[in-house]
Amino acid sequence: MKILLLLRELRAPFFTASIMPVLLGCAMARYHTGLWSWPLFALTLLGVVALHAGANVANDYFDHASGNDAANRDYVRPFTGGSRMIQNRLLTPREVLGLSVACFAIGGLAGAWLFRLAGWPVLWLGAAGLAGGFFYSAPPVKLGARGLGEPAIAILFGCLPAMGAYFVQTGRFSSDFLVISLSPAALILMVVFINEFQDCRADGAVGKRTWVVRLGTRRAARAYMAMMALWPLPILLVTAAGKAPPGMLLALVPLLMAFWILPRVARCHDKPQALAPANAMTIILHLAVSLVMAAVLLAAR
Repeated sequence: MKILLLLRELRAPFFTASIMPVLLGCAMARYHTGLWSWPLFALTLLGVVALHAGANVANDYFDHASGNDAANRDYVRPFTGGSRMIQNRLLTPREVLGLSVACFAIGGLAGAWLFRLAGWPVLWLGAAGLAGGFFYSAPPVKLGARGLGEPAIAILFGCLPAMGAYFVQTGRFSSDFLVISLSPAALILMVVFINEFQDCRADGAVGKRTWVVRLGTRRAARAYMAMMALWPLPILLVTAAGKAPPGMLLALVPLLMAFWILPRVARCHDKPQALAPANAMTIILHLAVSLVMAAVLLAAR
């Protein structure tokens, strides 16, 4: 059935990247204020996930239009190379583009509703999320092709939705929370970064200048290792300053996975299939850290 193909195109298993920052923002709001509005949480989650879905599908469409996905022979499902729905002739490019527009429209409507409930900052945050998600892949901006895609992902799937969820619940922003949200933001950047390794030859062939294309896989592997050392710092700083419960340090326990991930990245940076377990473990690392952070905040309150 066509509807099932469209649902597969959304790449829903990766929605954890947008669910986690919303959960974390609401958990921090409850830690600070004792408040948790389920309707606002649900509406925020709907808007952020819809924008994420729109970005996923738009990326498939524009990577098809540029010839990127057609040129990609090193992709490893499900982490890299897009959904392959167009390449496998299961959906037409027009259907994929239409689905992307529909997802962005749903996200925009949810944002408009939240704007009425929470005020102007939600409008600007939502507009930034929509524009960033679309122009990550779409010309003429093409953030992902200009070496700006990685920091854009850290903002769009890290700080921005987390701060937006916090604001919707509390009506204000928190500088302490902004700092601590940098840890999951760095982790989602690492997810995108390691997924670029398998795509780097195809990306380079069509002029998509990601960080891995610019650095080459050997130096990019070293950069990934440096990121692994840096993401815990915001958690340490905010907890040491007494702005988060001491239990927040439990979010560093998943760092033990680095002892398995880093040697594989060092050995297999230029071996697409052999690197795939490190792709999976990086996703699990982001999910585990985010869940522990949220759980600690909820339990502390």
